[in-house]
Amino acid sequence: MALKRPGGPRPPMRKKEPEHRINEHIRVPEVRLVGENVEPGIYPTRKALELADELELDLVEISPNAAPPVCRIIDYSKFIYEQKKKQKEIKANAKQTVIKEIRFGPNTSDHDFDFKLKHAIKFLESGEKVRAYVHFKGRAIVFKEQGEILLLRFAQALEDYGKVELLPKLEGKRMFLTLAPKSAPKK
Repeated sequence: MALKRPGGPRPPMRKKEPEHRINEHIRVPEVRLVGENVEPGIYPTRKALELADELELDLVEISPNAAPPVCRIIDYSKFIYEQKKKQKEIKANAKQTVIKEIRFGPNTSDHDFDFKLKHAIKFLESGEKVRAYVHFKGRAIVFKEQGEILLLRFAQALEDYGKVELLPKLEGKRMFLTLAPKSAPKK
């Protein structure tokens, strides 16, 4: 006896459609042809397909929204490989912004303040953003003015190392302040 799935039979897997229309899937009367080994210009789609067949390559629609659509005669699998390679490179070069958090209480002592200030300086000098926040527990929310003063004092002490991106703002039981480094990180 076969087990039945609770939602009925599983639907068949669909093949992922290619992101570009290629060869016979291009259904427009004429295309603008560009690329190597071909004279750029506007061709009937049938003629462009014949040219691609002669060169043993694919006719790939690069810009479908243009009038007429722009196509290129290339090896499609090589084209996709190159695109994925470029995307990977772009991703690798994209800088991830790191945000370091520093937590205060509304009645933080001067020693703790100085200790956390040194950490914030180190973070900003290494090019990371700093998010300082005052966490109010229970009835400590009545000291929100003290928390704001503390964060402003913190921002003022870090004036030489970073610039304020977001002034103190109360969200729930936390008051936030965001600082970004002033200059590029020193390596």
